[in-house]
Amino acid sequence: MLGPLKYLIPKKFRKQNKIKIPLVKLSGVIQAGGSQFRPALNLANVEELLEKAFDFKKAPAVAISINSPGGSPVQSRAIFHKIRALAKEKEKKVLVFVEDVAASGGYLIALAGDEIIADPTSIVGSIGVISGGFGFPELLRKIGVERRVYTAGENKSVLDPFLPEKQSDIDHLKSLQLDVHKVFIDMVKERRAGKLADDDQLFSGLFWSGEKGKELGLVDGIGDMLTELKLRYGDKLEVEVIEASRGFVGRFISGRHGAIDPRMAIGAGIAGGAIDTVEERLWWSRYGL
Repeated sequence: MLGPLKYLIPKKFRKQNKIKIPLVKLSGVIQAGGSQFRPALNLANVEELLEKAFDFKKAPAVAISINSPGGSPVQSRAIFHKIRALAKEKEKKVLVFVEDVAASGGYLIALAGDEIIADPTSIVGSIGVISGGFGFPELLRKIGVERRVYTAGENKSVLDPFLPEKQSDIDHLKSLQLDVHKVFIDMVKERRAGKLADDDQLFSGLFWSGEKGKELGLVDGIGDMLTELKLRYGDKLEVEVIEASRGFVGRFISGRHGAIDPRMAIGAGIAGGAIDTVEERLWWSRYGL
């Protein structure tokens, strides 16, 4: 025993008894773009975090917590494939933990886990595809504005919100949705092979509690992250949250607690961001959140 002398040895050379598990938190609506004032959940914003987590050489697993109502299927698949590629390259087990919700694209990302653990009151599922918008076919006429659209190609103005809906446009959109839905279904069947219940509603777009999700085979276990990890790796477990590196400007804007400094709000495009906030709330409200 070295006793107090051990502190004379650089920390990296001391014997470490703790098992360290890196944790990546994936939260929010999945979409391309975003900004430092309102970051989006997409591959560009989480790639660095994932690579950092999988670089923990001695970690037996990488933990990923998901709290997302869904969004872009392209970005969802991109994050999924990044996680699986890193897991294969680094030979790490991936444990996914569902927070409030992992639905639609959020559940698609969760499929990257070797195991999915959810709280009994979490929401999982919504294996479907949705498109939304607004129509204002009478608005311009009422306010005395004439709409002028010129196209080369008869279908360039498909689903124009200022024109009445055409059945051909709706049929085309639905065919696209069916294509994307099939990709989603195939991914679920592949990743959850041998675990899914025989239920006609599984791919209908419905969503369920974590408890019911376990019965349906959408998740592997019920529990909370810390308890589950300690059961697997012991009480000396240490969970390290992986955070993105930020420069001076990022630290200044984010502030001490990661919130936007109100004094910066006027110059930050808050008015435009209000619309994004409403749209984001619509995603969460589908699940009563």
